[in-house]
Amino acid sequence: QVQLVESGGGLVQAGGSLRLSCAASGRTFSSGAMGWFRQAPGKEREFVAAITWNSGNTYYADFVKGRFTISRDNAKNTGTLQMNSLKPEDTAAYYCATKRALLRTLDIRVGADYDDWGQGTQVTVSS
Repeated sequence: QVQLVESGGGLVQAGGSLRLSCAASGRTFSSGAMGWFRQAPGKEREFVAAITWNSGNTYYADFVKGRFTISRDNAKNTGTLQMNSLKPEDTAAYYCATKRALLRTLDIRVGADYDDWGQGTQVTVSS
């Protein structure tokens, strides 16, 4: 299975920025997608952003549009989530996930449709 390692989380004041990275090793997913999800204490996991690996098509949750940007480096099998204008409600554990192939049944916003997951990185935004 592919191994995913997130990094870049930490403490930041409201209005600040963080850049999260997701490094993948093992089986490649060049025909698939990488997504970011988050989970705050007492809340369900929710979709944040995703990108298809070949075409670079991007998808965003409404609550991060205009603030977060997802990108990828295909050669390095690394994805990045640039987070600007952070709010206290963005506080959560952030996880990256990959889908190895874009199947017709894939919903890129649904975590259950992904194949592999990282362990997460904590983002805390203070007010």
